[in-house]
Amino acid sequence: MGLKFYNTLSRKTEPFEPLHEGRVGIYVCGPTVYGHAHLGHAKSYVSFDVLVRYLRYLGYSVTYIQNITDVGHLTDDADAGEDKLAVAARKEHKHPMALAEFYTASYFEDMDKLQCVRPDISPRASGHVPEQIALVKSLVDKGCAYEVNGSVYFEVARFPAYGKLSGRSVEDMQAGARIEVSTEKRHPADFALWKKAEPNHIMQWDSPWGMGYPGWHLECSVMSMKYLGATIDIHGGGIENQFPHHECEIAQSEAANGVPFVRYWLHNNMVTVNGQKMGKSLNNFINLKQLFKGDHETLSRAYDPLAVRQLILQSHYRSPIDFSDAALTAAQSGYDRICEAVIAIRKQVPQAGEGGVDEAVAAELDKLKARFEEAMNDDLNTAVGLSVIFELVKLSNRLLADGSATAGTLKAVADMFNRLGGDVLGIVRAEYPQAGGGDEALLDHLIGLLIQQRKEARTKKDFAAADAIRNKLTEFGIVLEDSPAGTTWRRQ
Repeated sequence: MGLKFYNTLSRKTEPFEPLHEGRVGIYVCGPTVYGHAHLGHAKSYVSFDVLVRYLRYLGYSVTYIQNITDVGHLTDDADAGEDKLAVAARKEHKHPMALAEFYTASYFEDMDKLQCVRPDISPRASGHVPEQIALVKSLVDKGCAYEVNGSVYFEVARFPAYGKLSGRSVEDMQAGARIEVSTEKRHPADFALWKKAEPNHIMQWDSPWGMGYPGWHLECSVMSMKYLGATIDIHGGGIENQFPHHECEIAQSEAANGVPFVRYWLHNNMVTVNGQKMGKSLNNFINLKQLFKGDHETLSRAYDPLAVRQLILQSHYRSPIDFSDAALTAAQSGYDRICEAVIAIRKQVPQAGEGGVDEAVAAELDKLKARFEEAMNDDLNTAVGLSVIFELVKLSNRLLADGSATAGTLKAVADMFNRLGGDVLGIVRAEYPQAGGGDEALLDHLIGLLIQQRKEARTKKDFAAADAIRNKLTEFGIVLEDSPAGTTWRRQ
């Protein structure tokens, strides 16, 4: 079975055929950098990271674009309100661009910990304002947009296909409007391409229509066109961006170029908390730094970033994840099992002597690989792909318990862990502290596990067990020091 994706545009699963054989261009809507990334962001960017990884595994040459939104994203996610960067910057007493720099660095730090591959290009909206002005001017010249009092709006009546991605009619959009419609618009569904800036607006640029700033939807059209062309293979993003953001991207791009904008639209579902979307605007989110440190009232412990990644991969990218500490704890337990198996098999390979791959094991590995690829070809079914990794864990444990496996056999298993679990799913590390990190790294890892056990005991009010861990470490010359930031250790 060849690779297939569920295309939101056609509402059906379709065989994947790139525009140019052997090459794939992917554009994914990146973060609006006004705060730390949270689990909802991780759900999206881990999902599309696996997409990029798997396409490369299949041999495609992939160009992966993921933008940084640092201007133009207004607080109501449409055409009203203030710029989200400006609001956050005022609260933190920083310049918006200083805020964008800080949270962009924070975002990439978290994505690196989740083992997300860096995009080939990470363009910023503020760095492509001239191109955005040029696109607006083109749409005005074509009669698809109009200027009013220094702002420019796209006229949806000039694009009859508006609504084809979301399935909404223009009449439904008008009836379901949540905010008072601007009197500047010819139709309530018209959307802003360029907004007039008030004199005190920090982020503004000169344009043919006066000082202003670009609308949120404009940036993704401009940057995808610049780096991938007028028609791109895959556009990804969260399902919450299907309307209005992606719908508006299609309208302005296809009106400007006269060709299809995107061949395959892929949308990931969201993370929920008690059935409600997790997000900054709802103030019900846990950021990734809190997850990694266990620094939140709803968390019983700190979680390895790759255990968080594993939780995401346990569900299909088009299915929601309902957040809970129990779900993360279960993911951590499963991740630990994989780590232990990988470390053990790698350690044993050099000690296994010689010999080729056992035929029966080779046949078993071939079946696991085929099952993995079948699942991933079926619209990136990572849940089944992950189950194959656990089958590989069982196989490796069986071989190690038997004790007679050849070096070639053990290496073949280790290589499959690296290829499927590492290169594709991104949950197997190239190195672990136990596998070549040195005695100090191993000691730090082991003490960290004991510190975690002590924290869990204290959370359960089992203070006797917590004290026993501290006392035993003290016997070995290790002192634990508690602070509001967490627990650290030092030698006596």
